[in-house]
Amino acid sequence: MTAVQTYSYVRPSAVRGSGSGRALALETSGGSTPSGDVAHPVFFRGFLTAPIAAAAGVLAVAEVAQARYVRQDAARSRDPVVTANGDRLRVESFSGCGGVYARLDVLAPGLDGDEIGHGTTNVDVNPPLQRALATLGGLDPLHLAIGPDELAVRTFDGRFVEKRVPLPERWLRGFAEAQVLGAGFELRAEVPAAEAAALLRTLPRPNPSAGARDTRWVLPVGGALRPVTRPVPGAIPLPGPERLHAVRHVLPHAVALRAYSPAAEESTAVAWEVELPHLRLTLMLSPEPGRGFSGEGGVLDDLATGSAEADADLISALLAWEPTIDVPELARQADLPPERVRAALTVLGTSGQVGYDLAEQAYFHRCLPFSAGAVETRNPRLRRARALIAEGLVRRDREIFQVGTPARAQLVRADGAGALSCTCPWWARYRGGRGPCAHVLATRMFQEVAK
Repeated sequence: MTAVQTYSYVRPSAVRGSGSGRALALETSGGSTPSGDVAHPVFFRGFLTAPIAAAAGVLAVAEVAQARYVRQDAARSRDPVVTANGDRLRVESFSGCGGVYARLDVLAPGLDGDEIGHGTTNVDVNPPLQRALATLGGLDPLHLAIGPDELAVRTFDGRFVEKRVPLPERWLRGFAEAQVLGAGFELRAEVPAAEAAALLRTLPRPNPSAGARDTRWVLPVGGALRPVTRPVPGAIPLPGPERLHAVRHVLPHAVALRAYSPAAEESTAVAWEVELPHLRLTLMLSPEPGRGFSGEGGVLDDLATGSAEADADLISALLAWEPTIDVPELARQADLPPERVRAALTVLGTSGQVGYDLAEQAYFHRCLPFSAGAVETRNPRLRRARALIAEGLVRRDREIFQVGTPARAQLVRADGAGALSCTCPWWARYRGGRGPCAHVLATRMFQEVAK
């Protein structure tokens, strides 16, 4: 299922020169703000304190937005999303193949100017702008404007810069899955800039026509990352290493490199974070180059909770464009247990209302500027599980659950720790590695109702 997004800008984004120096003008298209939806919101006017590093970071995020690391298609790239959280700016994108998520965080010390606004919008990052960003140099300050200036609006003659691009459901679901996966990551390694450069400069270039590449691993040893040929204890996966190619833009400005992933997994998604002066660039890679985030199923356990959607409505009303969401404080305000707040945040994540910051180990508030539709529409396994419950096709026989019609029932069992497994082909193939199947989801719903 694919929607069509129309980006509409007053004029193209550009690096413009003036008597007072250079200015990076990022034009906005639609956006959510505390005062409601705005056609062309203005979120910041001021200077970047690390202008060349910031320009390189924006270039890296834009490259990911245009990339198809596994397959080429005719789909146009999606413009990056910018969120202003009052004390920082976040620039996000997703690759066209759905397997790489990128975010640049411009922190408060990196911005010197007017008050930073609150809200989320798309920004135009066009090829001429990218070429200009790639050639920026020198020590002169760089003025940043996110949103059109008053003069541009007053002299606007009615001719928008418009782009119409497809937004597939798998692409939309990727934003939700990435934040759920990230919440389960932990810091695995941190190395200085020189070691980071030594590793990243050995990575292959992307070549979608060549197909998927194998996973590599690196082992943290004495402040360095040593390549290894197999997943030995402590090794960090690097699935499809060519997908980190965009990081090359920021290498000359890097301070350190950090890796995040679940500690116990051998083949998993992984996030690589480059620390820059007053900036952070994060790239999260799906577990395999040909496997986008949309099918990971990490959101399904929380979405299957009966109270999650109702709780999400309450939690949504309490969010206030916070740069970090305090789950215990939200639980206190909503009078809910923290685990229900986290499940509600997962529901909100499926419509783009929250993301996850690995460096701060915290959710943040944003509202992606597109309509994401109903939860069931974006998650067919959840829709199928609810249909099984509605049709009365979950039956308990002692310690085994029969799910489906009598002629084609799958058997769901619980192990000693209460973890469920199924006899269906999906479970046999993924063993829960891409989230629960519809039969396990339906069983959990059945168990919850029976309590």
